[in-house]
Amino acid sequence: MKRFADLTEAEILALAISNEEEDARIYLQFAGRLRADYPATAAMFERMAEEEHGHRHSLHELYKAKFGGELPYITRQDVKGFLKRNPIWLLETLRIDSVRQQAEMMEYEAQQFYIKAAARARDADTRQLLADLAEAESQHERLAQDLGGQIETSGARESEDEAAHRIFVLQIVQPGLAGLIDGSISTLAPIFAAAFATQDSWAAFLVGLAASIGAGISMGLTEALSDDGAITGRGSPWPRGIACGVMTTLGGLGHTLPYLIPDFWTATAVAGVVVAFELAAIAWVRTRYMETPFTSAIVQVVLGGILVLITGILIGSS
Repeated sequence: MKRFADLTEAEILALAISNEEEDARIYLQFAGRLRADYPATAAMFERMAEEEHGHRHSLHELYKAKFGGELPYITRQDVKGFLKRNPIWLLETLRIDSVRQQAEMMEYEAQQFYIKAAARARDADTRQLLADLAEAESQHERLAQDLGGQIETSGARESEDEAAHRIFVLQIVQPGLAGLIDGSISTLAPIFAAAFATQDSWAAFLVGLAASIGAGISMGLTEALSDDGAITGRGSPWPRGIACGVMTTLGGLGHTLPYLIPDFWTATAVAGVVVAFELAAIAWVRTRYMETPFTSAIVQVVLGGILVLITGILIGSS
């Protein structure tokens, strides 16, 4: 993956063209899926898609004037710092809150991209167009923020600071949740394998301690090095890396600490209870902050945790 700072002006324009085309397609998907229940909202997304096509046309005309007709192939997946898109438009049933959050995040990311790109542009025409597009995307972001108030039928939305909530989710919740899931689930197999292989609480504790700290270091570095925050506005990479690393370690230590109990079977029973609480907590956080239905989150997390746990027990007992 290339760093945003290493992109040429031609690559920045080509990336902007690719982004506008992708966003327009996503908005049209939203419109098509919401039209039956929310016709006004669907019309708004169609208008946003049309404007994105207009942005793409302006960018393409500028690119042809500056660099000719052949575009380099580059997408947001090729550049470090873009958020991974959650493909909710592929789900059979769209939750309007999820659509609002996704649209808001898309426009916020686009606005940040154009602000950073305009600051780097040396050509006056390019700088002006990118700055204008940053302002246009900020208007779209406000539309997405207001969407919840337009479609709610069960009462007014409580006022909140959407921007602060979004940054909190980006900088703390997302990396922390990724770490908690990895630490809670991936360490199950080595800890319980060691426990059932040795039936020695202290040996299981040492394996769990090593696995938890090692996973925390690995996940923390991965998160910190994966996104410098230049485009996404997620802030300094190190707080995110620390949040991810600490939660990974805590996720593993939760079912490691019971093995400080000398009696093996007592320690294992307590560890099993802790695992159940950990998986339920992960499901709740995914529902609260990541717009995942609780039933779906429970099935995904519990199923994965049980499979990893059984794997460790079977290997340790063999």
